[in-house]
Amino acid sequence: MSAFDNANRFFHACEGLEGWNGCKQYVAPGAGFVAQSDALAEVNTVEGYTEWMAGLGLNLMPDCGYELHASSYNEATRTALYFATFSGTHTGEGGPVPPTNKRTNSHYVYVLTLDDNDLVSSMVKIWNSAWALNELGWT
Repeated sequence: MSAFDNANRFFHACEGLEGWNGCKQYVAPGAGFVAQSDALAEVNTVEGYTEWMAGLGLNLMPDCGYELHASSYNEATRTALYFATFSGTHTGEGGPVPPTNKRTNSHYVYVLTLDDNDLVSSMVKIWNSAWALNELGWT
């Protein structure tokens, strides 16, 4: 399996809401996570992010899904990029407000760096969380 194959498997497991149990085989121990997003300000590990995603989808937006528009891999920097759209309707209990029944269609990019063992060693999520939260009626 190539580094890009491993990154692809991680991306689809994470976006498929498999949580840490479904993603950990593709991730290096202690892999860090960064996002310039208030919604994710306290998440600093890939493990934490995969659990956050699973909870968001399974609890707050049971109809959620994603559409992958493009992906690429740069062998020289061992970096995989994924551009996608997350869609979901806030119908589940929990979260910052009661269910709003409002929907978001929010673009995002994953930047995954892989180590010499082809495991995700770090992740950056580029996402306009303010836009998404506004669409959901959370602001």
